[in-house]
Amino acid sequence: MASQFSISDLAKEFDLTTRAIRFYEDMGLLEPERSGPGGRNRVYSSRDRTRLKLTLRAKRLGLSLVEAKELIDMYDTPRDTGPQLKKFMVVLAEHRQQLESQLADLHATLEEVKTHEKEARNLLARSEKLASKKVSA
Repeated sequence: MASQFSISDLAKEFDLTTRAIRFYEDMGLLEPERSGPGGRNRVYSSRDRTRLKLTLRAKRLGLSLVEAKELIDMYDTPRDTGPQLKKFMVVLAEHRQQLESQLADLHATLEEVKTHEKEARNLLARSEKLASKKVSA
């Protein structure tokens, strides 16, 4: 695997726009080197690629970019992974609780929709029954 990547390489590999990658750079998640005239070309390292991969994984888990950065930055510290894992567990527990709450809200909303659908069907059936009685009378 290459140890240097262009912004286009990463965009293609992760199915992102170059704008999204620049945004992650602005957020401090990626720190590419600059090359070419006036430093116009971004050169991403294997570290940047890994950080991008971890950022996208964190997003899929529902973490904010700030939370993702906080966790990913911890991996740049010494080899003791205990603090990183503890922080990750706290963040995951918070997100699980939030998702469970949202799921409970969705279930309640679905039950309310079902109730309204049933009421609407009953009203419609009564209305059609009355209309057919008027026609036959």
